Amino acid sequence: MEHHSLAADDPRAATTSAAPPTFGVEEEFFLVDPHTRHIASRAEEVLARTRDPQLCREFTQAQLEANSPVCTTSTEAHEFLISARGALADAAERSGLVVVASGTPVLGDPSAARLTEEARYAAIAGHFGALRDAHVVCGCHVHVGIPDRACAVRASDHLRRWLPFLTALSANSPFHESRDTGHASWRTITWTRLPSAGPPPLLRTLEEHDRAVRALARSGAILDPHMVYWDVRLSDHLPTLEIRVGDVAATAEEALLSTLLTRGLAARALVDVQLDRPAPAIPGRTLRAALWRAARDGLEGEVPDPLSGDLVPGHRAADRLLSAAVPGLTPDDAEVAAGLMERVHVAGSGAARQRRAYERRRNPADVVDMLAAQTREGLPT
Repeated sequence: MEHHSLAADDPRAATTSAAPPTFGVEEEFFLVDPHTRHIASRAEEVLARTRDPQLCREFTQAQLEANSPVCTTSTEAHEFLISARGALADAAERSGLVVVASGTPVLGDPSAARLTEEARYAAIAGHFGALRDAHVVCGCHVHVGIPDRACAVRASDHLRRWLPFLTALSANSPFHESRDTGHASWRTITWTRLPSAGPPPLLRTLEEHDRAVRALARSGAILDPHMVYWDVRLSDHLPTLEIRVGDVAATAEEALLSTLLTRGLAARALVDVQLDRPAPAIPGRTLRAALWRAARDGLEGEVPDPLSGDLVPGHRAADRLLSAAVPGLTPDDAEVAAGLMERVHVAGSGAARQRRAYERRRNPADVVDMLAAQTREGLPT
């Protein structure tokens, strides 16, 4: 029988002896016209109104991205998340716009979003046709520092098990083009239409990873290594492992929670690699099905555990995620994560809050207004 990583609640589970790895976070946002509530392709105008070097362009002019510096503590990450959202909201306001943190646009046609003027983006749009619209979504990407690429591949294998749990916790995109999609994370469904997106395969070695990337390139599924869109991937330009499974968080506090949990899970995975523990051999089809169910149900439904096959109530899955991450965090950061998790349990997920805003008058404009407010103001108390 293959030996798997120790369960999160196993008292023998290793706590990382070294300092937790460094980390960073990227957040993508929509620009929205506050009168029509439709996405607005005016990113260049907004960027011209701020000199913040951590704000940058994205695939379309209706999107902007904030990139953190390298962080070592939750305090550093939280300060960045708040300041970046504030700087972006201020710059957007000077252009008569608002910033919205949602995985998909509530109102507005993604296919009409104007492409950012960059040769690479034009090549992607030309190569993939209508699939270019899959890029008109907003996610949260967490980078975790790694010792080397071979170690990162093996850590990626260990992280696969937790992807459905992270998807459910971060679900923040039930609406698309004014209608409820029936999915808590429609961004997940939209994004995984791309041929190089979705859960990473079980790779085992760096050589197997490189073979898989070359196969994607030969088939035309990617135009360059940066188009390897797996939910966990080796960065092609940084010494990091990038976990990119989540919707953009509705608030800075939820972004911090997802970031800390991801960092803790990655730290645990690196310990498993150091101790030469094989990752569980979860079949790709099993993981993909679990991710779909997590995207449909979110935190308020049930999430399949791809290791056991059990359906776990969403809030219990979130607590299981926290238990698994805590051994990889410092005591202070573990306390921060636990407090934030309790607040999410009380407030409900981003997807649930969007739906509550809609139900008051059954008006998608109310969803956009709520999103714009909480993007800037934070998690309701």
